Amino acid sequence: MAAPGKGASESAGRCRGNRLEPRGTGLDDGARKKGGQATGPSPTDRGKPGCKRHLVVDAQGIPLAHVLTPANVTDSKAFELTLDAVPPIQGPLGRPRRRPEKLHADKAYDRRHCREYLVRYHIVARIARIGVESSERLGRHRWVIERTEAWFNRFRRLRVRDERLASIHEAFISLAASLILLSYLQRAF
Repeated sequence: MAAPGKGASESAGRCRGNRLEPRGTGLDDGARKKGGQATGPSPTDRGKPGCKRHLVVDAQGIPLAHVLTPANVTDSKAFELTLDAVPPIQGPLGRPRRRPEKLHADKAYDRRHCREYLVRYHIVARIARIGVESSERLGRHRWVIERTEAWFNRFRRLRVRDERLASIHEAFISLAASLILLSYLQRAF
């Protein structure tokens, strides 16, 4: 038999070793770690990664704007972002209105910077004060946003977040908001 050529020994050195050797579980680098973009440890669910939907709705519960934040971000930090996300709404006369005339919110938004924002844009604030007011009186207005959240949770894809990319999850939220608006318009006409 002849000796193997020069190229054969070089290619043998580059080939993989025995493929029957154990390579580990594949979990070493955190490839299967739960979560994704815009997620954080939930303070109410044993630190599981999650996200929050912040919504602005009108008096009938129709979603006007939404913002997605990690679960560990307080509600008051997303307050200005959520109100700024409201698109201009054209009325019968004048320029389009960007912000509501009146805002109802719960005690999570009773912060100085939230109230200053509302004063700056001439929005009447109806925010329950911490330690002063009971949230029961606010409940007659609060049920509107709770009902809208229930409408969003009818979409099984939004109830538990499975997408790793925040843009995909926000697209599903926008699609759900469009379907909610469509069903409202079908009932109205």
